[in-house]
Amino acid sequence: MLTLDGVTVRFGDRAALDAVDLEVAEHETVCVLGPSGSGKSTLLRVVAGLQVPDGGRVLLGGADQAGVPVHRRGLGLMFQDHQLFPQRDVAGNVAFGLRMRRASRDEQARRVGELLDLVGLPGAERRAVAALSGGEQQRVALARALAPSPRLLMLDEPLGQLDRTLRERLVVELRALFGRLGTTVLAVTHDQGEAFALADRVVVMRDGRIAQTGTPLQVWQQPASEFVARFLGFENVVPATVAGEVADTPWGKVPVAPGAAQGAVRLLVRPAGVRLVPERDGLPCAVVARTFRGNHVALRLRPSGGPLLEAECGLESAPEAGDRVGVAFAAPGVVVLPAG
Repeated sequence: MLTLDGVTVRFGDRAALDAVDLEVAEHETVCVLGPSGSGKSTLLRVVAGLQVPDGGRVLLGGADQAGVPVHRRGLGLMFQDHQLFPQRDVAGNVAFGLRMRRASRDEQARRVGELLDLVGLPGAERRAVAALSGGEQQRVALARALAPSPRLLMLDEPLGQLDRTLRERLVVELRALFGRLGTTVLAVTHDQGEAFALADRVVVMRDGRIAQTGTPLQVWQQPASEFVARFLGFENVVPATVAGEVADTPWGKVPVAPGAAQGAVRLLVRPAGVRLVPERDGLPCAVVARTFRGNHVALRLRPSGGPLLEAECGLESAPEAGDRVGVAFAAPGVVVLPAG
């Protein structure tokens, strides 16, 4: 459905996109993640036709989009700030793209009714936009983007302005909706939880390049680099030397999976790979902080040697700040990363 072939965008001496290659298959939902300045929004603008690339090609359905204006690309666009028309009611907003295509009044009314049912706002045609909640406005913006049956739906931080509870509910509804409609989706977000819940495939960007692409499970279980690991929120990353199935680290000997890369590496130990044991049976540590996370407690530990460790444990067994514990490491929670 979508191919980016060596796409480059420069702003002065800085490459916002640096020879990016990316493919999005029909009916696939791809979420592009990355910190501010990584190039993810520029990528979306290039695909939409809002930014002309300095090099490379954008193809939709195999057709080069060079010189094709935004309104002729067959795209649906949905932005973080909704960009609804305040002077129009809900039906007027949803029908906008249909009017641009000169659809009949009957077709507009039928399609608007279908879409409002689909996004959970049945009978809302005559409501004023200003009277809607943030979540309802988000649904109207989605219905408007879907109304012309776009071949590619593009979302820019689609749930960024909503509160956490509503965001978590809507992302589940969106994934089910896209699956039901067979919509092809390219979304940009800084929220990894949102991306991992919504996407069939995640693309992590850094400095205008793709740092990793894969299914949410692949990226989460096997970050491709220290950058990706830290972007996902993992802090237990140290230099190590692997020999066989053991890594020599600042925390002592840590087991690694069979077949792990040998020699000098960077080592990620997930919090779930840090096991609490009696102090005499493991690496002695002091508990310096504990944070309630709902279904578990996150701990920060100061070991007798090496940097601070992040760990997690069940609510009932969580030690208090100031307690002494021992730490052992479990190989399934250890990921060997490239040395660079």
